[in-house]
Amino acid sequence: MVRGIFRMTIGSKGPYEIARILMEERVERPSYYLAQRGMGNHLSNYNSAEPYAWRGGTVGNILAKPEYMGHTVNFRTYKESYKDKRPKKTPKEDWLVIKNTQEAIVDEETWNRAQQLRKTVRRTDTLGAANPLTELMYCADCGAKMYNHRGSGGWARDWHGRPNGKRRPDRDEYNCSAYTLSRQGGGGKCASHYIRTAVVRDLILETIRSVSAYAKSDEAGFVRRVRSASEIRRAGTAKALKRRMAREKKRSADLDTLIRKLYEDNVGGKISDKRFALLSREYEGEQETLESSLAEEQAGLDGFESDGTRADGFIALAKKYTDFSELTTPMINEFVDKILVHKAEYSGGERGQEVEIFLKFIGRFELPAKEPTAEELAGAEEQKKSREKKREYNRRYLAEKKRREQKKKIA
Repeated sequence: MVRGIFRMTIGSKGPYEIARILMEERVERPSYYLAQRGMGNHLSNYNSAEPYAWRGGTVGNILAKPEYMGHTVNFRTYKESYKDKRPKKTPKEDWLVIKNTQEAIVDEETWNRAQQLRKTVRRTDTLGAANPLTELMYCADCGAKMYNHRGSGGWARDWHGRPNGKRRPDRDEYNCSAYTLSRQGGGGKCASHYIRTAVVRDLILETIRSVSAYAKSDEAGFVRRVRSASEIRRAGTAKALKRRMAREKKRSADLDTLIRKLYEDNVGGKISDKRFALLSREYEGEQETLESSLAEEQAGLDGFESDGTRADGFIALAKKYTDFSELTTPMINEFVDKILVHKAEYSGGERGQEVEIFLKFIGRFELPAKEPTAEELAGAEEQKKSREKKREYNRRYLAEKKRREQKKKIA
């Protein structure tokens, strides 16, 4: 059941929705299940009349437990004094986690992914469904999130602008949020970066399908390509981190000197106690921020996994799936790390737009170049003809609209 709860979370279901599903499936809630077997902390106060009354909070507590990764967690609570009967919760960073003390029920990657998904707010809209691409789409130029716009497409119209009884397809597209918000305020930040959700989903599915097929068919070649691409990225990242850490260490040492001199000036009567308290608080606050940043950056340097390990992680993930015919929400959550959408470019009347899809474990992966098949060439030519036909239709429509407007003015 624990694995099932994590699977439903990876499928973008929230704790309360999962609780409702468990109630409908008549799964015994934990307190009832344990009490019936003479175990647990609710032997004397569980409600035996409601064996299936799951709560969202119960599901949330299950999802938050590191024990399901095979770890033991101590010091979750503490007491101010032995006389105090009321335990207080210990901050998570002060827990003592002893790793790999028992068999894991869920792997670490699944557990971490569930925590990340729980932090992401997913709201339903006019279509009644939460978008699985929330928190994944970003503008490649300004770095802002992409906003999703969904709704009815309205009625189609004929040459004379009259409804023809047909409905346009529902709207479902993305735009750069900086562009959208700046237009509301009359500004001009960034550009639209408009792209339809259906196009993004097709690109995601094709990327997952093709990279997974290559990884499973040639594991050795896949590992080599991951290693080659990652060495360049890792070298650049490590170099930038080391430069930043050097600057922060120097500033931290300077703050030590300033705090020491400040203390001497206060003892010598050069500055008042009030001024000393204010300045020392500012310096110590800055130093704490620097120390926290340095710890994270050092962990980033120490945490570079071997390229082979990352490649093996992706291969294991790809082998979990046997059907890549349809893009599902769990596939998006397990495979996709982030998506960068570039501004559209026009050349020779053709619209082109680069979309970078970063996959879990391996980031952006370039497949070996191959010659297009006859079917692919024929399909591309057919698409070109279709786009040209649509452009010609639009030109004729605009010309007719302009002619009618001029005729109306003359009349």
